[in-house]
Order: sequence, then C-alpha cells, then structure tokens
Amino acid sequence: MLRLRARRGLAKLDQHRKQVVWIIGTQPVPFTVRYLIATKVPGEMGPSPNQRGATRYHIMEGVKASLKRLQLDHIDLYQIHGFDPATPIEETVRALDTLVQHGHVRYVGVSNWAAWQIVKALGIAQHRGLAQFQSLQAYYTIAGRDLEREIVPMLASEGLGLMVWSPLAGGLLSGKYGRDKQGEAGSRRTTFDFPPVERERAWDCIDAMRPIAEQKGVSVAQIALAWLLHQRAVTTVIIGAKRTDQLDDNVAATKVKLSVEELAMLDDVSGLPAEYPGWMLARQGDARREQLKQAGRG
Repeated sequence: MLRLRARRGLAKLDQHRKQVVWIIGTQPVPFTVRYLIATKVPGEMGPSPNQRGATRYHIMEGVKASLKRLQLDHIDLYQIHGFDPATPIEETVRALDTLVQHGHVRYVGVSNWAAWQIVKALGIAQHRGLAQFQSLQAYYTIAGRDLEREIVPMLASEGLGLMVWSPLAGGLLSGKYGRDKQGEAGSRRTTFDFPPVERERAWDCIDAMRPIAEQKGVSVAQIALAWLLHQRAVTTVIIGAKRTDQLDDNVAATKVKLSVEELAMLDDVSGLPAEYPGWMLARQGDARREQLKQAGRG
C-alpha cells in the first residue's frame, strides 16, 4: 500500500497508533517520493498520569518514541490529538514550541478542539512568540457539517488549514449503506459504529448523491469526497483505504467536478438548520456586508 500511495501521488502519511508507526518505520524506502509525516499526541499509552494528556512530559516522551519508531530525525506535522482539561493550554503550547526550536518538529497542529480552545492557544502563542498551530484535523462530512457553525469561520479568520478525518463517516457514505442496505459483513460500520451520524440525514445525503454518481459514472464515495474537496475550508482529506481498489476509487475523487447546480442541490439536502447566534449575526450584518460588497471588499 505504501508503494501504491507513492505511485498515486499521495505524499502524506498520517499515523496515531503504535502499530501503524512500527509498520511505517520498518519499511525500506524503495522510491524517491518524500512523504510528509503527520502524527499525533496524546493517545493514552498506559495507566500512569504521565502516559496520557497534553502535558509537557507526555508530549516530549511521545515525540521521542515516534521518531525512534519512524526512524526519522524530525516529524513534519505534530498534532495534539484532543483537548486535555487537566493541563493548562500554555504548557501545551510551550512544549510544542520547544519541539520546533529543537528541530524535532517542523510544524504543529491540533485535532478535535473547539474553536475557542484553538483561538486561546493561538493568542498565547502569538503573545509569547511561540510556534502557532498551522492546521486542524477534524471530522467533517456532507452528512456531518457541525464544523461550519464555529470552527470553519475561525479557520478562515486565523488562516489555519483543515485536514478532514473520516471523510466517509466511517464508511457510511461509501454507497454500501442505505435505508435498506446494511453493508457487508465485517465492514467498518458493522463492527465499529463511529463517528456518530444522524441516520436519516445520512440517507437523505446518499439519496441525493447516488443519481449524481450514476450520471458521472463514479461511486457514491467519490461524490462524498468530491463535495469535501469543493469546500473552501478543506485543505486535504485523510482516507483510510484498506484495499487497492478502495485506494484507487478514493484517489479518483480528486478528478470529479461538481457543477454549481449539483453543489446547490447537495447543500439543500445537507445544510445545517439556523442556530443562534448564527441567524442573528446574519440578520444584523446584512447591511454592512452589502456595503463591503459594493466597495469591492465583500
């Protein structure tokens, strides 16, 4: 699969489980493609308080262990995997800055944080002159657009990239599932029902994507991935193909073009209902946005 990824032009590897790191770290490098390695901390690595969380100790130990297993001298993108309510944000930010200053890490990012937590960390880093988060890794699909309420506007405001995990909602949007389709025995959703998805919403999205897929001669999964790639906030998506045919199908989504009409139809089905304060911000800001538009700044 590593060889195939290189041939398909996929130059980023994301890992967060020890066994995945070990597999990658023990592979010979038979090709000249330079992978971008992204990994995360803090997975819970043991029962001790120092073996979990976003503390300075755990971050330092985690990066040393990852570098050793990967057989590398640095990691391109090091991410905090989840918010640690027991550790001050400044301690986490300072630890990441130390890794950057020592050359162990090129850039730092975050995963599964709320918008206010990310902005607080960015403010601390900017005020203290420390390395700032460059990206967010988050869940986002056509059937799960909660990210658009607070996080997507924050990313645009602060200039962070967005890497999407589980872009097919754990396989639910692959086209193998539906109101009357339970999926293959042993498939991802039948063994691990995650991430949470409101089923009727997902079925509505699949019903809307299927005719588009048939018209274009592609899979439903490709339409779901293409929809994400058409979203301005999205930098990249993280695919989890287990077989070569799945890999080829996922990669082919990069060539799928959705028309304005198709995107509008998919938005009609999948768009979020209005929620406060969003609807009030839109109502009160209309006049000012129109002024900006007329001035060529909207």
